[in-house]
Amino acid sequence: MKKLLFTALLSGLVVAATAQASSTDHFKGEPADTLSQAVANFSETNQQLAELLAQDELSITDLGTVHELTYTLENALEKIQEEVATMAIDLEEVHLGSETGDFERVQSHGADYLEAAQTLVH
Repeated sequence: MKKLLFTALLSGLVVAATAQASSTDHFKGEPADTLSQAVANFSETNQQLAELLAQDELSITDLGTVHELTYTLENALEKIQEEVATMAIDLEEVHLGSETGDFERVQSHGADYLEAAQTLVH
């Protein structure tokens, strides 16, 4: 009897979790149109996720919230990855410019690199 009751309860939780997940499947998450916005969203949403994960137990509602938070984190990471790739190109231009004595190349790409880099470290 206990086993049957446990199975029924577990089935109910699975159905509830599936229903919760289905209702959030198309959640868009917060946009990350700029590196600054992506870093802010990344920081804030990671804090929210950490608070949820610090709980001893997660409810079905908590799992739905975690699911929604991952969309914002994915958006932020995608933008951060794009911007870091651009930073790498700018840094390589600074490097090459420094080797060839191209002051304008170093300054131009160096300014772009530093602007993005400062966004990541602040």
